[in-house]
Amino acid sequence: MKNHNLEYYLLLNYKVELYPDDGAFVAEIPDLPGCITQGETMEEAISLINEAKSLWLKTAIDRGISIKEPKKLDKYSGKFLLRMPKSLHARLAGQAVNEGVSLNQYVVSLLSGKAVENRMI
Repeated sequence: MKNHNLEYYLLLNYKVELYPDDGAFVAEIPDLPGCITQGETMEEAISLINEAKSLWLKTAIDRGISIKEPKKLDKYSGKFLLRMPKSLHARLAGQAVNEGVSLNQYVVSLLSGKAVENRMI
């Protein structure tokens, strides 16, 4: 595996896992072993993981360590069909209107919140 320069790796879309832990938020990049940090808020954790990623990559390049590129998500389109009861559809649509967002945006935000809680992303 050929190592590229720092700018090359910084432009790659590495998956970040973000999850709550003891009143703080932990952020890590599974494809970069040991690249992990935490912050008091989600925003702080995300900012810190970007800094940690840059330092991790620079250290690996300086030491000649092979760097794994992020896993490709080519087989996923970002779309899937979901069937649900009409009553749930109506409730979700109403909540989306109350939030001032589309139904799709609202459902994605609900799913994202659960995924963060369960360390899925």
